[in-house]
Amino acid sequence: MSLTVSKPLDIPTNLKDCKLAILIPVYNGSATISKLIDTVIETLSQSANLHEIILVNDGSRDNSHEVILEAIEKYPNYITYIQLFRNFGEHNAVMCGLNQLTADVVVIIDDDFQNPPSEILPLVTKLLEGYDVVYSYYEKKQHSLFRNIGSKINDKVATILLAKPANLYLSSFKAISSPLVKIIVQYQGPFPYIDGLILRSTTRIGTQLVQHAKREEGRSGYTIGKLLSLWMNMFTGFSIIPLRIATYLGFLFSILSVLLAIFFTIVRIQGPFFINADIPPGWASTVVLITFFAGLQLSIFGIFGEYLGRLFLTINESPQYLVRDIYKKQEPIE
Repeated sequence: MSLTVSKPLDIPTNLKDCKLAILIPVYNGSATISKLIDTVIETLSQSANLHEIILVNDGSRDNSHEVILEAIEKYPNYITYIQLFRNFGEHNAVMCGLNQLTADVVVIIDDDFQNPPSEILPLVTKLLEGYDVVYSYYEKKQHSLFRNIGSKINDKVATILLAKPANLYLSSFKAISSPLVKIIVQYQGPFPYIDGLILRSTTRIGTQLVQHAKREEGRSGYTIGKLLSLWMNMFTGFSIIPLRIATYLGFLFSILSVLLAIFFTIVRIQGPFFINADIPPGWASTVVLITFFAGLQLSIFGIFGEYLGRLFLTINESPQYLVRDIYKKQEPIE
């Protein structure tokens, strides 16, 4: 008896044979994107098989579009450029770029130069050891205190909700193999979370120590609003744990209400204890219970509402992104 094994979706293990794509989501990156493209091509064109650079302009409000068009004139054989109608968010822009991928490996890098292009090859080399994805990590991050605190909170939340390995840092600077990309882009919902899609798809995850530089120009777009939006994507898009917590809280406070009823019955029969006799009977307990349970109910309804709202938007086929223009790279004439 013989076994028939389908051909696996492998990628070349040799760096020179492996087609490499660099994916850069661009948002107000006019001050750095031109230099970044120059450095990427200078760094990789001789030492790796640089197939293309995919730029996704996520509704920039500066002149990033004009700067990128100049780069296309300079490097027509390298650049694929996608301009979106408006700002959809980093993960949506990355999904747009992944849908354009034709290479064997893609490295996602931000447009702010905090991840030096010289660190791209170590990520790819690590990936070719047999991983589906390789995340970068840093000895010291050159982010603001607020962003570092937010990252740590995000890390803990992801560990709880997404079963992320505790020692894995979910960096935006990562290398992904094309077989995994094919799985990721099957997600068509309007609220993509790339790391959530990765964690639910594979356990062949590697890490690579890299340098982290200070931001060269401008300031970070990392805000409390974006952090909360990211958490909501985790909560309601890739985990049902918040619903379970709501259920557990319902049971917990049902039991608590029974215990309170017993407590107040004993107080009624035996006389006041743990309660100030000067307070009108029933006033304190009524106010506290109404306030507490009203807040709890609103929170739980909010969780249900968020799930239902996202389900409605998904069924209503709200767009993941909308492409205004695509400038495809020119294939070299042989």
